Amino acid sequence: MITDVHTHSTFSADGRSPLSDMLARAAELGTAYYGVSEHFDYDYQADGVLAEGKEVPLIDAEAYFPAARALQRQYAPRMRVLVGGEFGYTPTQAAIDRYLAVIEAFCPDFVVNSVHTVDGLDPWFAEYFAGKTRREAYARYLERVRASLEAPYPYEIVAHIGYVGRNAPYPAPTALRYEEYPELLDDILRTIIKKGKILEVNSSARQAGDFLPGTDILTRYFALGGRKVSFASDAHGTEQICAKRGIVCEALKEIGFTHISVPDCGEEILVPL
Repeated sequence: MITDVHTHSTFSADGRSPLSDMLARAAELGTAYYGVSEHFDYDYQADGVLAEGKEVPLIDAEAYFPAARALQRQYAPRMRVLVGGEFGYTPTQAAIDRYLAVIEAFCPDFVVNSVHTVDGLDPWFAEYFAGKTRREAYARYLERVRASLEAPYPYEIVAHIGYVGRNAPYPAPTALRYEEYPELLDDILRTIIKKGKILEVNSSARQAGDFLPGTDILTRYFALGGRKVSFASDAHGTEQICAKRGIVCEALKEIGFTHISVPDCGEEILVPL
């Protein structure tokens, strides 16, 4: 069964395709479980983070959830649509309060916990790296990832560990490597396992490789006892849905994983690889 549980549409500020088009394409591909995780960028607003000097528009949750639920019902006979959200972590209380309010008001089917901002900057943009060595930039990012695991709201998936390398202005390869930060990464991976969370394997790695995190980190996760992994294309347009899923699944099987985990309203569905 095909799964893709972390995608975006034009309900997100950076989405390119309407949600109806995204779901139609997913159904064409024979997707069994399709997770919509629109950006809830309350971290940007709470911390005054800009994208290329501009404020990031926030999602209209009151429009998104009813529209997504209607499509969920429409596709129910042929595809399980999961209506969720991607919550950008920050320790700032104003953002935490808004995430908690979204969960209470709209009861998302799942939540993706991600890190897009560090020290008031987004590592997608060059300004985050200014004046930092690669080691400093990546270590600060990992420290924020570790902090995000203690988020005081429920979440199921830990997203795209290695995001910092997607657009980093250092000589290639820019992928986050286990051998460079073994203690930090072991702490993160052990905490994910202890908390029973799902480690996302994200195929939108850009210049950092085929997927995030890389095989070395996934191998270490497995060695530590981690078995919960999800597949995410992180699609922002119809052409990206399920991208590189075959590559990811083969890599996971070689490591020893046997299933993909799909979070569904508090339950975990195991889909054979």
